[in-house]
Amino acid sequence: MVPDGEPATTTTTRARATMTSGTQTVLPPARARRAAGAVFAIFALNGFTFANWVSRLPTIRDELSLSPREIGLILLVGSLGSIVALPLAGSVISRFGAERTVVFASLVAGLGLTAAVVGVSAVQPLVVALGLFVSMTGIASWDVGMNFEGTRVEQALRRAIMPWFHGGYSLGTVFGAGVGALATFLHVSVAAHLIVVVVVVFIAVLALVRGLLPDEPAHEEAHADTPRAGGGFMRAWLEGRTLLVGLVVLAAALTEGAANDWLALAVVDGFDVPNAIGALGFTIFVAAMTIMRFVGAALLDRFGRVAVLRLCTGLAIVGLLTFTLVPSLPVALAGAVLWGMGAALGFPVGMSAASDEPARAAARISVVATIGYTAFLAGPPLLGLLADHIGYRHALLAILVPLVVGLLVIPFAAPPASPPVGVAPARPAERAAE
Repeated sequence: MVPDGEPATTTTTRARATMTSGTQTVLPPARARRAAGAVFAIFALNGFTFANWVSRLPTIRDELSLSPREIGLILLVGSLGSIVALPLAGSVISRFGAERTVVFASLVAGLGLTAAVVGVSAVQPLVVALGLFVSMTGIASWDVGMNFEGTRVEQALRRAIMPWFHGGYSLGTVFGAGVGALATFLHVSVAAHLIVVVVVVFIAVLALVRGLLPDEPAHEEAHADTPRAGGGFMRAWLEGRTLLVGLVVLAAALTEGAANDWLALAVVDGFDVPNAIGALGFTIFVAAMTIMRFVGAALLDRFGRVAVLRLCTGLAIVGLLTFTLVPSLPVALAGAVLWGMGAALGFPVGMSAASDEPARAAARISVVATIGYTAFLAGPPLLGLLADHIGYRHALLAILVPLVVGLLVIPFAAPPASPPVGVAPARPAERAAE
């Protein structure tokens, strides 16, 4: 697919740069690297957009005089937007392509966020909730679109690079949180701050999508995934391997989501220390996860999916046990480092595993992303109910259950023994693990 308004000469150049072998497009390395840079930046912009909103939540709470319960309900409405959009995103990608999906989804995310901040200015919590619902449907669809495009770039480069893209998302959240903190310090209004962010991000997305890979030419097998061809997307929910890969992603997403919501509080309440130490504990976790995402690409190329996922799950288990059971704060923070490293790669590697067969990648990525994000969004609040009875630190031990289940099904994430044309073959160690 060619972006609207792209010159005909550019279209010709792109067409000549693309060589087709069977049903898998093979591109020159320089073209694939350019696409990788564009995808990395799109991941970072997604995280940047979300983090700018989250960073202003304390100000939004104060301006609307919201109780913890009320702001929790507003955030829950936003989460429902994500959960509604995720199962449908694969169908949208199959019908319109990743490029148009990312552009449209980023537009929806921006319009919804604009409506939400207008609601803040008008002191209308209901408008804020509805705007956040729309925005999160856009952000979730954008997320699936960029993950799908990331797997295509990974296959074109014939090396593991998805963790880098997710590392880009992490960097975007860090930068976005910093911009939000600066805007708060300078007393910039929520509406002025976030509307500028929305406009800048959308312009950047429009520029970056021109660097994405050209969409695959339509062929009979690809159409098997479209709703018009008999519910291919519903069939993806009945595939055993796809659901088992989803369990691997579920464990990683819940591990990360629980840390986002409860790690800082667990440090403060569990060790009776100031809030600043709790923030430090969370920062340590995020830093470890981000570093592992960049290091993880090399580990995957060297040792393969199965071995690296087992390593990460083992690190997460050891880190959680250390953090929750050891009475020493420094040792517990060392456990948070292992916990962050262990949570880093399950989601990006799960996206790669779901896309091993390009013709059905959109449907399978949608399924796996839905499973992962539902756990990410819904799991941590349930841990909060448990924490009322046994405390934050000990409640986190419940994450060990999905981690152990995920450890048992990791072999199903191995690449197929006979990959599609243009995809690097599975390593011997991974074939043996299937």
